[in-house]
Amino acid sequence: MNENNVREKVIEGHKFGGLMLVLTILMYVVSVPGLLISVAGTSSRFRAIAGILALFFLLYLIFGWILFLGLKVLKPGEALVLTLFGKYVGTLKGDGFFFVNPFCTAFNPAAATKLGQSGDIVEPKGHSSVSVTSSGVAVNSESMVSKKISLKVMTLNNSKQKVNDVLGNPVEIAVAVMWRVSDTAKAVFNVDNYKEYLSLQCDSAVRNVVKLYPYDMAENVDTTGDGVADDGSLRGSTEVVVGKIKDEIQSKVADAGLEIVDARITYLAYAPEIAAAMLQRQQAAAIVDARKLIVDGAVGMVEMALDRLDSTKMVDLDDERKAAMVSNLLVVLCGNHDAQPIVNTGNLY
Repeated sequence: MNENNVREKVIEGHKFGGLMLVLTILMYVVSVPGLLISVAGTSSRFRAIAGILALFFLLYLIFGWILFLGLKVLKPGEALVLTLFGKYVGTLKGDGFFFVNPFCTAFNPAAATKLGQSGDIVEPKGHSSVSVTSSGVAVNSESMVSKKISLKVMTLNNSKQKVNDVLGNPVEIAVAVMWRVSDTAKAVFNVDNYKEYLSLQCDSAVRNVVKLYPYDMAENVDTTGDGVADDGSLRGSTEVVVGKIKDEIQSKVADAGLEIVDARITYLAYAPEIAAAMLQRQQAAAIVDARKLIVDGAVGMVEMALDRLDSTKMVDLDDERKAAMVSNLLVVLCGNHDAQPIVNTGNLY
């Protein structure tokens, strides 16, 4: 069978582990007196049968423990991929007490790998050393670990990485990816370590998607690929960005038997080397927008004042006086400080 064409095969009808446990222990209890009785048999008529029974009980006492190797216990959300002398025989799924061929072995090359902040249910047995790879994946060096595969939804939260956006500005971003194993056979046979494979594909997808967007809205930037500039950005189009990241990761890990449930941006900021400059830029833009709003409001108020004076005929102002009044009102309304009033008691002209 070609490993690249392995498909998951669920083993059914093996939930009689409790019965086999009782029978195996009962046979041990029976074998000791049975061996003694068979050896003590002196009747020549039944000596051959007694010899066969004695050999059977003796072999069972020596090799009967092998049956215990076929007992498998699974909790909800767990699975076991079983191989027999290197050949894939099937996957145990569902909670229960199972009995399978004692010579079947569980296979899971990612059993000792634990993802950062994941809900991984695989726990090491005893004390062991742990090393962390560059992708933020912890690898347990202890060989005696559970080979069970978690079918639960788990979270991969890789460390922050620095990526250049579409404008070339370095930004730091971290993405949390919710995933689960959908095909246990593909997960363990199609890739060497499906957890490390997922972690690397997440890093690659984040880089490929982030470089298509500016950090903030920018002019003349096409983020959709339709040739028309739009207002898409990492900060303002979060749902669109994570949707693209999720789709790209899924396309890469489908052959590894993994399903991407969801993705979320957990951290987004300019890189430290340009953060201060970008903050000044944002402050300048905010000041310009505020001044524009103040000027628009001041012009409207001056226009309203002149219209009211003309309509009521309270004061007849020539163009020169109107210009002076407009200048004074704009200074008062647009100034940063409160105006100091001056009372003119003389003639206006």
